[in-house]
Amino acid sequence: MSEAELVLRSRRVVTPEGTRAASVAVAAGRITGVLPYDADVPAGARLEDLGDDVLLPGLVDTHVHVNDPGRTEWEGFWTATRAAAAGGVTTLVDMPLNSLPPTTTVGNLRVKQEVARDKAHVDVGFWGGALPDNVKDLRPLHEAGVFGFKAFLSPSGVDEFPHLDQEQLARSLAEIAGFGGLLIVHAEDPHRLAAAPQHGGPEYAHFLASRPRDAEDTAIGNLVAQARRLDARVHVLHLSSGDALPKIRAAKAEGVAITVETCPHYLTLTAEEVPDGASAFKCCPPIREAANRDLLWQALADGTIDCVVTDHSPSTADLKTDDFATAWGGISGLQLSLSAVWTEARRRGHGLEDVVRWMSERTAALAGLADKGAIAPGRDADFAVLAPDESFTVDPATLQHRNRVTAYAGRTLYGVVRSTWLRGQRIAADGMFTEPRGRLLTRHP
Repeated sequence: MSEAELVLRSRRVVTPEGTRAASVAVAAGRITGVLPYDADVPAGARLEDLGDDVLLPGLVDTHVHVNDPGRTEWEGFWTATRAAAAGGVTTLVDMPLNSLPPTTTVGNLRVKQEVARDKAHVDVGFWGGALPDNVKDLRPLHEAGVFGFKAFLSPSGVDEFPHLDQEQLARSLAEIAGFGGLLIVHAEDPHRLAAAPQHGGPEYAHFLASRPRDAEDTAIGNLVAQARRLDARVHVLHLSSGDALPKIRAAKAEGVAITVETCPHYLTLTAEEVPDGASAFKCCPPIREAANRDLLWQALADGTIDCVVTDHSPSTADLKTDDFATAWGGISGLQLSLSAVWTEARRRGHGLEDVVRWMSERTAALAGLADKGAIAPGRDADFAVLAPDESFTVDPATLQHRNRVTAYAGRTLYGVVRSTWLRGQRIAADGMFTEPRGRLLTRHP
């Protein structure tokens, strides 16, 4: 048998070659072998027999707003990474806002890293930000190890992170393409948003009308044109509009370097079920109709949408007022993402191999995390142990993120995360957590 300090044995191990009974050997925090189920355990190695529970690679969530420092009352590294560990997420990449300062200079990145260093229960990396006035900072941030750069094409909701107009987008994208970087984009067109009806108040239908699909569709079309012209890599964040999918398919077929994500809330929730005044469901772009959700699932199945991430964006409860126009927009779903997606995926005939591809393999590839995303020799020994046929009802009191507001409250979900492992160490099980063992990750040269 391969060198091993630990062996995890399960009748269902999800590997790149498929799901099979196997024994996974671990030494020095890495997977050293994926071996037959009944392989002998070497002397001195500890055996963890998982029975029929499924062994998955730890999830990689590349879209998380930790908000620390500066808005730590909204969320923080300690609480966010505990929520991640509770949900089987072993790596997250933090967005450059809504912290103060935002991650838009190397100095600001160092502040963020110092705050996170001793609080991370899972591995943490960082995106940089592209602003109208920080083109000069993009290459230094790239060299300092950020995984790419986030830009907004419409107002972000916080003054310290202004959006880019088309000329500013071209300037930033040309700079990023020059060093082979990645631009990740909140794609809603500000002119389409300004032209939409703005009623305010508690009615979800009014909020939905204020963020129309054509705002996404137009912004994505403009982004594709810029990426094509500049031969640049771009990634569309939190896609909610099924109407944009033909443009994305055409761009991919043409060879434009574009990838796309969507989120659990767009895949599992629908506009028809959002109660008026329930701003726990507010996010931008918004949760849309059931027919639109079907289009997103079809695009996941055919590969038009590459991956699924949370866009975990919490706030204090007082900011979630019953007025959809003024309430903070963000869904808190970090701890529940695996179960939420699996619940709907199984109903639609998908398997756990699909979920792993969307939420671990492809997210790791997006960020260039070659050590993550698969149960394979040489990879980090990051695992989630899942009981896929067990269900639970979401009780906000059991959630680990700082402000326990969630759109999933009261929902019955399938897939109970039994335990989570980081580099061969169990970091969460049965509501208990170890002290922080996460590392701060940087982009590999």
